[in-house]
Amino acid sequence: MDLSDYTVLDLSWLLPGPYGTMLLADLGADVIKVEDPNRGDYARWAPPTVKSTGTGALFHAVNRNKRSVTIDLKTDEGQAAFLELAEDADAIVEQFRPGVVSRLGVDYETVRDRNEEIVYCSLTGYGQDGPYSDRAGHDLNYLGLSGFLHRTRSRDGSIPAVPGFPIADMTGGLFTAFSVVAALASRELGGGGEYIDLSMTDVATALGTGLAWESLLETGDPGEDGAFAGPSYGVYETADGKYVTVAALEEQFWEQLLAELDREDLREYHDATGEDAAYATAELAAEFASRTRSEWLEDLSPETTVAPVSEHGEVFDHPQLEARDLVGEVDLDDGERVPQVGFPAQFGEELDEFRSAAPGHGEHTREVLSSVLSDEELDRLEEDGVV
Repeated sequence: MDLSDYTVLDLSWLLPGPYGTMLLADLGADVIKVEDPNRGDYARWAPPTVKSTGTGALFHAVNRNKRSVTIDLKTDEGQAAFLELAEDADAIVEQFRPGVVSRLGVDYETVRDRNEEIVYCSLTGYGQDGPYSDRAGHDLNYLGLSGFLHRTRSRDGSIPAVPGFPIADMTGGLFTAFSVVAALASRELGGGGEYIDLSMTDVATALGTGLAWESLLETGDPGEDGAFAGPSYGVYETADGKYVTVAALEEQFWEQLLAELDREDLREYHDATGEDAAYATAELAAEFASRTRSEWLEDLSPETTVAPVSEHGEVFDHPQLEARDLVGEVDLDDGERVPQVGFPAQFGEELDEFRSAAPGHGEHTREVLSSVLSDEELDRLEEDGVV
C-alpha cells in the first residue's frame, strides 16, 4: 500500500481530522500539517505530555509521519503562501466551522481556481448546511443527535451513558481518510477534483444503519434498554469484580452457552423481554458471579461467544492483540521511544506506519515552503511573523 505520490495539506487539529490524515500518512502520503505560528494545534499543549518533549500525548498519538509548517492564514502573505502549496497538492483536509475557510481565502472555490484537480475535504460536526451547521459541538453532541446515546445506557438504564471512546471523532477521522482515498481513486479514473462535505453527526448516524429500519419503517421505539439488551446479549460481573461480555445472538451460541453452564432450563429465554428477560438475566448473573473472570475464560469454549471486558492497562497485554502486532514505537530526537497504536489493517506487504514521530511546531516550514518561495521571501515572512 503506497500513497507516496500524493501530497495532503492538513488544516485540522485536536483529534478527528488529525487521525484521518495520519491514516493517510501511515499509507505513505506526504501530509503537511499547516499550523498557526503562535500556538499551533491545541493538542500540542494538552496534558498529559510526553516527558522529554513536553508535547501532548494526544498530539503524538495522531500526528506521526507528518511534516509541520507554520503559516498565518489571517495575513495576505500567508494565504498566498498556502495557495502556492495548494497548486501542487493532491488533497486538502480542513476542520474549521462552515464559512471560516472562505474568510481566510483558502476555501475550495479559491483553491480550485489554482488547482482544478484538488480533492478538498471539509470535516465538521454537523455539515455545511442545515439549521445546526453553525453550532459549536463536540463528540458527545454528535452522538446524542444521531441517536447513539439513546441506545447506550448507564447500568440501571436510567440515563444515556457517556461512551469511554470519542466515537464520532474517531469515525469522522476514519471517514475522512476513506473519502479522500475514494475521491483520489475517482480522479485517477478521470473524474477530476472533488469537494467532500463530511459531517461527524452524519457518520455517527450511519453507524446505526443496521438498526435504522426501526425508525425508518416506524415500527416503534425499541426502548431504552439498548439495541440487543437481554439475557443473551449483555455484560456480566464475575466473582473477582471483573466483567465478561456475552453475545449469544444466534440460538446455537445460546444453546452452547447454556449447555456449558448446565442451565438448559433457560433455553426458552433467548429472545425474552420484560419480566422473563429480567429473570433469565438475573439467573445468568448469579452463575457468572460464582467464579472469577479468568476461570470463566479458561473453561468456557470458543463457541460460547464470551470475551473479557479488558480494564485499563490490560488491553495491550492480551495475547490476541499481542498476536496482531498492533502496537509499535516511534523514536524522538533525544532517543526516547513513544509507544503508538498502529494502522488497524494488515496488507500483503508490511506497512511502515512508524516512520517518524509527530513533528515539532513548524519544524519543516523552510523545507516545505522553499519549494514555492525563495530564501529572500522566506526570510521576510519569518521577520514579519507570517511563517
